[in-house]
Amino acid sequence: MAPFCFLHFTDPHVPPPGGTVSGGDPAQGLAAALADAARRHGPGGASPAAFAVFTGDLVRDGEPAAYARLRGMLGGLPWPVHLLLGNHDDRDAFSDAFPAEPLDDAGFVQKALQTPAGLCLMLDTLAPGRLEGELCARRLAWLAARLAESAGPVLLFLHHPPLPVGIPFMDQIALRDADALWATLEPHRARVRHIFHGHLHRPIAGSWRGMPISSLRGTAFAVALDQQPGEAVVSRTEAPCYALARVLDGDVVVHTVELPGANPPAAAP
Repeated sequence: MAPFCFLHFTDPHVPPPGGTVSGGDPAQGLAAALADAARRHGPGGASPAAFAVFTGDLVRDGEPAAYARLRGMLGGLPWPVHLLLGNHDDRDAFSDAFPAEPLDDAGFVQKALQTPAGLCLMLDTLAPGRLEGELCARRLAWLAARLAESAGPVLLFLHHPPLPVGIPFMDQIALRDADALWATLEPHRARVRHIFHGHLHRPIAGSWRGMPISSLRGTAFAVALDQQPGEAVVSRTEAPCYALARVLDGDVVVHTVELPGANPPAAAP
């Protein structure tokens, strides 16, 4: 049996044309990552991907012009793209720019995708006006209903991590409703093969309450591991990256692909 492969991108933070983030234009890192992924993992590639998923913070600060720019960058890719929201996104502006992206019955950007690797559940953790993530009762009810409808493996995607990782500032703005998420997942924990998230701008791997979890630096910038409480130190000197997830017989392997030199030096202050 051939493995089922898909791509994980996160935190592109695309600004409007001419805009910058942390002294540079992160759209350049995203463009390099998309080009590399299309070459390696498009049709005819060594590990062709079935789709790509972006786990939030799609644009700099929810600007309509930034979403329009992102839409142009994602056009013509060799695989379907599934987009999640993060704390830098705006639900209305996103839906205006990507009207084909489905909403659940409560208006949240959530979807269930049945694949040969199992059921992919993509959550909306955006809490407007706040940096931390939220999964309210309506979003969790949607998740519970989708889990109840299925019996096979589950892959979960969201922006905010549900666990502390030891970076004080980032831990302050993680998912607020981790216990409620756990209560929803716990009856199905044996079926949850992997949790993919964004937000941290760090390459991490581990487990949350026994379930495997991983994230990426993403394509915009890195967050420093060693920080003091109250600090939010970022850097554009580390390479943008994306991941190839490879699922075979219930096993999940996540390969990180780094792109050294894809980001130009930050502009002088």
